[in-house]
Amino acid sequence: MAPSPPIQAMDVTSLRAVLVEMRRGLLPSRFEKAQQPDAHRLQLGLRSLQGTLWLELSWLAEAPRLLAVEPPLRLGDGSTLAQQLQHGLRGLALVSLEQHGWERVVDLGFAPRPGEPIARQLVLEVMGRHSNLFLLDEDGRVITLARQVRQDRSRLRPIGTGDAYVPPPPMAGEPPRLQEDFASWQRRLSLLPQTVGQALMGAYQGVGPALARQLADAWLPLPVQTLQVAQWQQLWQRWRLWLETVEQERFALSWGGPSDYRCWDPGAAATAATPWVINRGLAGYYDDRLGHRELEQRRASLRQRLQTAAARERRNADQQQALLAAVPGSEAMQRRADGLLSLPAPSRDQIEEAQRLYRAARKLRRSVAAITPRLELHQQRLAAIDTSLTFLEQAENGAQLTAVEEDLPALLPCRDGQGPGPSRRQRRGPAGSAPAPLELRSSGGLRLQVGRNHRQNEWISLQQARRGDLWFHAQECPGSHVVLKGSEGTPSDEDLREAADLAAHFSRGRANGRVPVVMVPTSDLQRIAGAGPGTVRHRGGTVLWAVPDRAAGLLAEPPRLPGSEQP
Repeated sequence: MAPSPPIQAMDVTSLRAVLVEMRRGLLPSRFEKAQQPDAHRLQLGLRSLQGTLWLELSWLAEAPRLLAVEPPLRLGDGSTLAQQLQHGLRGLALVSLEQHGWERVVDLGFAPRPGEPIARQLVLEVMGRHSNLFLLDEDGRVITLARQVRQDRSRLRPIGTGDAYVPPPPMAGEPPRLQEDFASWQRRLSLLPQTVGQALMGAYQGVGPALARQLADAWLPLPVQTLQVAQWQQLWQRWRLWLETVEQERFALSWGGPSDYRCWDPGAAATAATPWVINRGLAGYYDDRLGHRELEQRRASLRQRLQTAAARERRNADQQQALLAAVPGSEAMQRRADGLLSLPAPSRDQIEEAQRLYRAARKLRRSVAAITPRLELHQQRLAAIDTSLTFLEQAENGAQLTAVEEDLPALLPCRDGQGPGPSRRQRRGPAGSAPAPLELRSSGGLRLQVGRNHRQNEWISLQQARRGDLWFHAQECPGSHVVLKGSEGTPSDEDLREAADLAAHFSRGRANGRVPVVMVPTSDLQRIAGAGPGTVRHRGGTVLWAVPDRAAGLLAEPPRLPGSEQP
């Protein structure tokens, strides 16, 4: 999977666009529920004439936002913040949504009924790492907040429960105005020797990095003084178009270009007539980007744990190898002892030294029987960890990362200090759960099963295999087991080729043009006693040359649900 892409911050323009949609479809609406699904998000359920709608308010530093979202899972209503809002907003209705000036601060006003005085305010500050959420009473005092802002975090505006709410310091620069003429605008941007991007963001409020890219595009890194007359005119035209769109609220969502998205695309039709297009579109964007980032964080954590386990196994294997390397020295000890006892009249000390050498030599020779199995066990664990690292790097979604996590109890040391070991419970997995390998259909209609962790490998290769099934694995290379269900029909040459291509694709050799793959009847597979799940040996086998890239066509087909058909 590619590295996590950057996340475009929600700026003043996109905030205004989503608020326009919310005012049309949400005011007024009765508060019903508050829940906090994680440490940086709050979700509000509001009932309007169109039914129950949900708002998501996030103060996550990388992606603070306010959006209308699809009905979420019901979770997080037991958090302290959610309970305080549930109590503070009970019986009230959302009657106003305000964004003052060019600040990224939104004020949600709640009153007993439309037209009555505001009884509670929910203030969301969408300001990067300074983002926060406040619930205020009718006097503007803080009832509760998402993050306490202490003196050591902000000397300008420390604020906590019970304090009078103070807005954040005003932004630098001038408020953008349609009434400003070209000469004044150009003079303001040219005041300092900066790049075009720096001038736009420094001279005017409400212009962030994304909007600067949308306005200036290729001219962004150019010094202001180098712009030609035609370039100034084009930039002026874009500036005016953006201001007119904001003032007239003709927002439209479009994707791509100099930024991931923009809400004032002059080439797109305004979305005023279609409800929630901008809100739902941006909600999908942030869910996708943040989900990708969460997967990469999980992947990095798993990689670190597996690499630490591999380093431990290598140290243990090196220790056992060093002990094994010392065994040939027993012969020298034996010869020295023989020499001492062969003396014409050995002394008492020489006899004792010979006996000590005999005992040491015997101990070294006996240790081979203990060292060799331990060394083999460490090597098996290293191979299993190496295979898990392959599964990890090829995982494309949360379910596949979870499959890698299922193997950790058998690979990592126990809490009591005992070494890792695959117990029967670990082989079966959590109670009531069955392995869910990837299942596909070959061109001939036969089922193809691909294990995405050690437990799934064992399940398809040993537990679920039937007479006639064929097992495929990249030769001498970590990767997935692939089983072609020949027990359900006679495989064609094309079926065999596709199974081999899958085994090559889901292996460490994926980047190679051709990969040797071993094909073996599952009846010839044997579990290695004492080894981890999915560790097998086999007799014989046929080597097929597979092309990993050819598996892409088979993987493009919609996968069948695991367990939909059982052999």
